[in-house]
Amino acid sequence: MLGNWLKTAVLMAAIVALFGVVGAALGGANGMVIALLLAGAMNIYAYWFSDQMVLKMYGAQEVTAANGQFRAYYQMVKALAEKAQLPMPKVYVINESQPNAFATGRSPEYAAVAATTGIMQILNARELRGVMAHELAHIKNRDTLISTISATIAGAIASIAQFGMLFGGGRSGGDGRGSNPLLALLVMLFAPLAASLIQMAISRAREFEADEAGAEISQDPVALANALEKIHHYAHQMTNPVAEAHPETGQMMIINPLSGISMDNLFSTHPKTEERIARLLALARFY
Repeated sequence: MLGNWLKTAVLMAAIVALFGVVGAALGGANGMVIALLLAGAMNIYAYWFSDQMVLKMYGAQEVTAANGQFRAYYQMVKALAEKAQLPMPKVYVINESQPNAFATGRSPEYAAVAATTGIMQILNARELRGVMAHELAHIKNRDTLISTISATIAGAIASIAQFGMLFGGGRSGGDGRGSNPLLALLVMLFAPLAASLIQMAISRAREFEADEAGAEISQDPVALANALEKIHHYAHQMTNPVAEAHPETGQMMIINPLSGISMDNLFSTHPKTEERIARLLALARFY
């Protein structure tokens, strides 16, 4: 656990440093300072508001115990939260046919879980319970803050690279030296890729832990394994328009929602589903 937290801290530092490198390449010393200040401001914004930003982005609708259509889903989350000794998170539904789910929020006291209508249609109650236990594990491990901040900064790096002249790319920096136009071009091309790779490494480091902790919460690793197999099969036959428009949010989902990205290559935001399933089935003998 400590090793993964250290790895995540290093990766988060790397993505913030990359933000500074982008600023330096495009705007010299002034650009680097502005970029780092912007990264700090975005971290503060992400800490307080990123959960609502993501939920709004996906058109998530909050449900309560009084909501008849989703009462069983709400009660399932409530029972699992109690078992995990977590505060009751807010519960959301996303009207989306692609099966998926995610958790968000800056802390267990300010957390939310969301599931698509598609996931409710393909999973049975036991499998959905395994999925929601996985999402609550992310909350318990405080992964949700890390994932939302990394998504916010990765998206910002892509935007700054796209509009590289914002920091005066090619003009003189505060140190009196001009930025190298070739370097600025290379940064604009490769910084978003580097940010994505760092973000993916952060996501991969957390998924195995959430699977294991989710299995402990639900006491049913086989159900989560079965759910992952089903979601993987269906999710890659369907397009999620919001995720495609905002790919930096893909790493928040239980399964990669991006139809154009193979789960078996360098750019996957998640470990291989087959490996996750194998690990969960290996855990089953302990339950």
